[in-house]
Amino acid sequence: MKRPRLEGYAVISKEGMIATADGHFPEAIKIPADHEFYQGSVDRASAVVNGRHSAEGGPKEKERRRIVLTRRVDVLAPDPDNPNAVLWNPATAPFDEAWARLGLDGGVAAVVGGTETFGLFLTIGYDAFYLTRTDASIPKGRPVFPGVGTTTTADEVMKKAGLVLKGTRMLDASVNCRVEEWVKG
Repeated sequence: MKRPRLEGYAVISKEGMIATADGHFPEAIKIPADHEFYQGSVDRASAVVNGRHSAEGGPKEKERRRIVLTRRVDVLAPDPDNPNAVLWNPATAPFDEAWARLGLDGGVAAVVGGTETFGLFLTIGYDAFYLTRTDASIPKGRPVFPGVGTTTTADEVMKKAGLVLKGTRMLDASVNCRVEEWVKG
């Protein structure tokens, strides 16, 4: 079975946060142009990968195939709440096994968070990471990657993982919302 292309998707505050400290997705980083880019991207993906407390939202969320990361299972298991999903504990099975459980050969896996999930896939190896930046301020929130905001920046983390900035595209100039494409170097 062929490994999928791994693509990460996140929108961050100027501090590198994806959520408030209590885990809520803040209104300040809900930019319609980014939402359109994001939903279009996950629509094109073969499956979505997210942590137990994260999801991409939208009307098609339950229809998408997905891998949900959780420490609450010891082996790969069907998600009792979603027939299109498999529950995966990365400590007990490799990603390729979880992907195979979805019955997909190749394709694209859209990794959509949260912090620990984004961090794990840095070691598995993203093919691309689409990082949307905003000028919104969310101090002391939940970072896109472990350590961001305290000891490092998102750029430093991605560079250390072997990703290089390929380009930047403006999504909404009126709020300075832009998406960066980071790719394997």
